[in-house]
Amino acid sequence: MAKTLKRAAAFTALSRALTAGSRGGPSLGKRLAALPRMIGATTRGEYDGGMRLALMTAATVYVVSPIDAVPEALLWVVGLIDDAVMVTWLAGAMLAETDRFLEWERTNGHLVVK
Repeated sequence: MAKTLKRAAAFTALSRALTAGSRGGPSLGKRLAALPRMIGATTRGEYDGGMRLALMTAATVYVVSPIDAVPEALLWVVGLIDDAVMVTWLAGAMLAETDRFLEWERTNGHLVVK
């Protein structure tokens, strides 16, 4: 049940983030540019995104690793569906976390974003 709620939250965040860009939210370019700053702030201990970044890194490694080839080789459709779910979760998590980080930057005033 908890897994289903987390997936629903990721899909909701993805939906909100994709529609926010057209309503004046941060663009995808600004979100991608925020990733290195977010990683740096997390490693310096200024930002509390450590566990979320670790989960996003693990999801990325899973999708691009050869280990992920096993489900595709054995279960074709199920293997591809698991990739689609993982990539969708990763996109939603990235969009939600960069949104959270950009808000943190804005309110804490640590960095001036041009």
